Amino acid sequence: MSTTTGAPTASADATNSPATPALPAADERTAAAATDTGATPPKATGRARGWPIRFAALSLVWGFSFLFIKVGTQGFAPLQVTLGRVAFGALVLLAMLAIKRERLPRSPRTWAHLTVAAFFLNALPFSLYAYAELTIPSTLAGICNATSPLWGMALSVVALSEDRPSRRRVAGLGVGFLGVLTVLGAWQGFSGTDLTGTAMALGASLCYPIGWIYVRRTLAGSRHSHLSMSSTQLLLATAQLAVVTPLFTTAPVGYPVIPLLAVFALGALGTGFAFLLQYGLVAEIGPTTAQMVTYFIPVIATAAGVALLHEQLSWNTPVGALIVLAGAALTQSKPRPSGPSLPRPGSTTD
Repeated sequence: MSTTTGAPTASADATNSPATPALPAADERTAAAATDTGATPPKATGRARGWPIRFAALSLVWGFSFLFIKVGTQGFAPLQVTLGRVAFGALVLLAMLAIKRERLPRSPRTWAHLTVAAFFLNALPFSLYAYAELTIPSTLAGICNATSPLWGMALSVVALSEDRPSRRRVAGLGVGFLGVLTVLGAWQGFSGTDLTGTAMALGASLCYPIGWIYVRRTLAGSRHSHLSMSSTQLLLATAQLAVVTPLFTTAPVGYPVIPLLAVFALGALGTGFAFLLQYGLVAEIGPTTAQMVTYFIPVIATAAGVALLHEQLSWNTPVGALIVLAGAALTQSKPRPSGPSLPRPGSTTD
């Protein structure tokens, strides 16, 4: 997930995905440093050959997450969908934690900060997407998710003093939000678009950079593994939703098979298994290439919504999505480091 990431850092962008748990600040810092210096994390030579398959699997899982949300809300209340999502995701990570014989953090301070991270990176955005898809297509929700890097860049300018905007990144911000207006059909007065549902989806995408800015500021010195931190975070998100959900929903009268399977897939695959895939890719091919999965998510979400849910697609939706992705790519771009200058003719060097 962000990578969940101000212009978010390379690792941070991965949290722009619909289901990524928080990346520990130490891991994000390491990945960002590797990107900034042009270095590449060590690759597992035996496994690296198959990274395109894992990359494709991650893109599919995250892209289909919006379809799973839509199907899940056909049988359960939005908060119940979100509760099942984080609970199944937590079970996957806890199982892996047990296999690797790692422990959860013991510091109360770490748990307190992860409680805030769980709210902004899991409980709140996941709930907003579920409520949004009651009134908007899953295709539109997937495209709104792609605006997270745009929000991240705008916020990082204010909250992270070391992240200064370049002209290219500011231009990317403008291009991206022009794409949002195109998707929504602004020239038609937003006719045919549910503004409340759209605002919820855009608000969900805004949550990711807010959560990541908080993580970067408060957990930068953590020595715990990303698996330990993210397992704790999903446990806390599950606890938060377990308290809130009974207050605003009634117990399901039944458990229809298809929506139940959708919630299970959303949590176990899109939140748990996808997290493990993501970090495997970062280790094998580096954060810069791994983060490109972000740009496939709206494409797959749109294709899945149209093909499987028969959602309507007008010309401005794919065109606007392409503009959004172009703007997001610009906000993530960094100027190439200039090489050592050559001595001028007639000059001398030591």
